[in-house]
Amino acid sequence: MCGRYVSTRSPDELARHFGAAEWHASDAPTPSWNVAPTDEVWAVLERAPREGEEPGAVRRELRSLRWGLVPSWAKDVKIGSRLINARVETVHEKPAFRRAFARHRCLLPADGFYEWQRVKAEGAGRARKQPYFVHPEDGGIMALAGLYEYWRDPAVARDDDPAAWLTTCTVITTDATDAAGRVHPRMPLALTPDHYAGWLDPRRQDPGELRRLLSPPADGRLTVRPVSTAVNDVHNNGPELLEEPAP
Repeated sequence: MCGRYVSTRSPDELARHFGAAEWHASDAPTPSWNVAPTDEVWAVLERAPREGEEPGAVRRELRSLRWGLVPSWAKDVKIGSRLINARVETVHEKPAFRRAFARHRCLLPADGFYEWQRVKAEGAGRARKQPYFVHPEDGGIMALAGLYEYWRDPAVARDDDPAAWLTTCTVITTDATDAAGRVHPRMPLALTPDHYAGWLDPRRQDPGELRRLLSPPADGRLTVRPVSTAVNDVHNNGPELLEEPAP
C-alpha cells in the first residue's frame, strides 16, 4: 500500500513539468515531507468543457484534492480514509473505483514515498517499524497514477456553493519492483511521461486500453534508504524526516 509520501515541489515547477495550463494559488497545498491520508495534495487532471460552458479543447489543470477517495454515492465522507489506495489488478471493476477509472483519472506528483519494514529487536525487546524512503535515482518527479471523484454534500442547499462539493483522490498500487520490493510487497504505480497524455485524457474510457497504460516501469529507476523514525508520527513534518538514522 501507499500510506505516506513526500511532495515538496512548487506549483510553478509542477505546472511546467506536466504542462498544466492553470492552477490557483489560493488552493495550493503547502510543501510536505509527510503527506498523510485526508491531507490536501496536488493532482494533475484534464477536464473537458462541462454542459453550458463554451466548447473547447480539454484543459490540463493542477488542482488541490483531498487524499482518500469518496465515491459519488457515498453516504459519509469518512469512507475516504479507507480508500486511499486502489489495487491495479481490480481498480476497473470495484464499485468504489470503476466510475472514476473510466472518467476521472489523475496524476499525483511526488518526490518519493515511504514504506515500513518490521525490524526484530535484540533479545526480548519489542520489534519496531523502520521507515524507508523510496525515490527516483535521478531525483526527478514521480507521477503516481491516481483517480479522483466528486462528492455532493446533501447538507448544502445550492449546487453553486463551493462548500457543496468535495473532490478527493486515491493512489493506484501495484506489485513492488526495483528497490522497493526489498522493503514492501506493494508500491504506488508511477507512470512515465509517454503515458501522461493517454492516462489523463477524459475521452478515453475503454478499460482494456487504459489498463495497458498501467504497466510498472522497468527495474533500475528507484533507490531506497532508511530514514528517521520521526516520520512515523503524522504530526512531524520537515526535510529532517529524510535524514538517515544514526547507527
